[in-house]
Amino acid sequence: MTASPHPSDAPPAHALVLIHGAGGDSTVWAAQLEWFAARHRPALALELPAHGGTEGAPLASVEAMADWVLHEITTRGLGKVALAGHSMGSLVALHAAATQPQRVCALAMLGTAVPMRVSSRLLAQAEADPLHAIDNVVRWSYAQPAPDHPPSGFQSPQQYRELLARQQAGWTGGSLLATDLAACDRYAAGEASARRWTGPTLLLLGRQDRMTPPENAATLRAALAGARTEVFDCGHNLMAEAPLAVAQALGDWLERSVDALPG
Repeated sequence: MTASPHPSDAPPAHALVLIHGAGGDSTVWAAQLEWFAARHRPALALELPAHGGTEGAPLASVEAMADWVLHEITTRGLGKVALAGHSMGSLVALHAAATQPQRVCALAMLGTAVPMRVSSRLLAQAEADPLHAIDNVVRWSYAQPAPDHPPSGFQSPQQYRELLARQQAGWTGGSLLATDLAACDRYAAGEASARRWTGPTLLLLGRQDRMTPPENAATLRAALAGARTEVFDCGHNLMAEAPLAVAQALGDWLERSVDALPG
């Protein structure tokens, strides 16, 4: 787990809890955590089992991941939190918020869609040849090659590939990416969860996203009454391609929608 520092030992009210996507870890949020730390905004990025430094086998369903996140929130004594997730992590955040709304004050979903179907070809490739699948995921996650003068916090396609390959190498029980992608594909409770959730909601989408195109969020947007939506000119890996814009959008949303809430 990676967290932004906070001057108090006591857990602050309404911390922002970030959840990575398929095959990732907390470092996908590095730029945003740095931005929040500079502003003394409490934020932390969880790492699901078998990802990053968290031990255990990968969880095979979004529901199990959501239960794990809620358990971590309780174990860490975080109180009521704002949840934000990217791709697979957005489904985990949604299910957790809908399951225990008394523990979640706000929800942000990045690079998301409901349902989040994954092509059978990619699923089979991720199972049989995960490194080849990782190459394709990276290629489809960016709108364009790395710019000549990348913005501060930009994570290049090569860096992202190394991250996913490192996660895959760290799990010897099979294909970590295949397990995660299959969980996304099987998750069928997205629309029902969205209709149950009534708290403040932010959707951040990439205009050139080829993994979860913005139009695939139509069902989600219809179910999440009053959700605020922002679309950036980037691909699926929003936090890497538009690190400052994502951080600012999350920070503004927290200030407008969350800070005024009681602790």
